[in-house]
Formats: sequence, C-alpha cells, structure tokens
Amino acid sequence: MALLETLVVVLGVALVAALSVFAKTRLFPVGEDEEPREDVAEYIAMMVSVLYAVVLGLCLVSVWETRAAASDHVQAEASALHQTYLLADALPLAQRQPVRNAARTYASHVVDVEWPAMAGREPLDPSGWTLLDQLRRAGEVTRSDRVSEQIAAQEVLAQLGYVDDARRGREAAAQERLSPVLWTGLLIGGVLTLAFMFLFGIKRSTTHVVMVMGLSGFIAFTVLLIHQLDSPFGEMLGATPDPFTRYFG
Repeated sequence: MALLETLVVVLGVALVAALSVFAKTRLFPVGEDEEPREDVAEYIAMMVSVLYAVVLGLCLVSVWETRAAASDHVQAEASALHQTYLLADALPLAQRQPVRNAARTYASHVVDVEWPAMAGREPLDPSGWTLLDQLRRAGEVTRSDRVSEQIAAQEVLAQLGYVDDARRGREAAAQERLSPVLWTGLLIGGVLTLAFMFLFGIKRSTTHVVMVMGLSGFIAFTVLLIHQLDSPFGEMLGATPDPFTRYFG
C-alpha cells in the first residue's frame, strides 16, 4: 500500500467517524441529566484504552522484530555470498570463474525470482537450493598441492554454510505472520475504543468531532502500519534486496 493510499484510508476513517458523531448528536441529543452518569463510562473507557494500548504495543513489537530479523538474514546471506565470490581468487585456476558465475547466478535468482515471490507471500520453489548446491560443488577442491588453495576451499565451504543458514532464516521470515488472535484483539479493541467515544455527552460538538477524528485516524494509521510491517518483504516497509544488488549489481 502506497503512502497516498494510506493517507486516503486514514482520512476516510476519520471522516466516517466525524459523520457518525454528527448523526449521533442529531438523532440522540444529550439530555441535561446525562452528564453526572458518565463517571462509570469514563472509568471503563480508560481501562479499554489501556488494554488496547498494550495490544497495540505487542503487535508493533512482534511485527518489527520479524521485519528486523528478515533484514538481518538478508544482510548475512549477501555478505557470505560476496565473501565466497572474493575467495574464488585463491582457488585453483580452473575453479575460479565457475565459482564467480555460480555466485552471480544465485544472487540474480534471489533478486529477480525469489524477491517478488516473498513480497507476495508465495512459497519459494527449490530452484534456489539447487543453485546453492551448484555453487557448493563449484567450490569443492578435490585435489590440490597448495596449502593456500586448500585453506581457501575450506573457507569457501564455511561461507556457504553461512549462506545456507541465512537463507533458511530468510525463507522462514517470509512466511511469518502476526497471530490471528492478535489481529482479532487489534480490530475489536479499536472498535471498542472508538465506540466508547460516543458514550460521553460532550456539550461542544466541535470538540467531540475533533477528538473522534483524531483518535480514529490514529488508530487506522497504526493498524495500517502493523499491516505493512507484517509483510517482512513487502514493497513499502519490508526488507529490500539492496545487499545483493550492492555486491552483485
């Protein structure tokens, strides 16, 4: 969801809330004796607001940690792949270019094929693992009389192990979703918080409208923010393939 669309949704929710306030004040005007009975409503509304704030914080922390973990996995995977590419210079001459080509092919596959699939929450096919196995076979040194080449081959295998681990973490992060229980609490809590705003017999309708519009718009913005962060590889706030394009662009 683009920034303009987000703003439109937030303003739309705020305007609907404002119209609801006007409708409530016209259809159900506040009586002279209603003001003293608002103490209980205020207490309940305060408790609902506090509990809703806890749910909001829990949701934000959850989706942010998932997004941060996804970004860390991408950086680790791209860095280890780049180290493998550089270590090819120390391998036997016949293996240097195949390792470089295999590393570039793998990076291009991640950026061009896997990234759009992860952004759309589609499962990844095994072709990425196949390319990684080809890279691993290209870096294997079966026989060499030079100690430096043997050490380089071992380091290549170690770096490919890091690529393997980071890839598994990236795939797992791409399938992470906020718990349906939290989504339910998020939506129900937002509705209840806004509903309690209509229980108060505020005499000045302009003040009431501004309060409801501000609260509803902010709740809508927060829910949209959580929705965007819930997609770790989404277009707007998700992790980007910049580490791969920076090293292999």
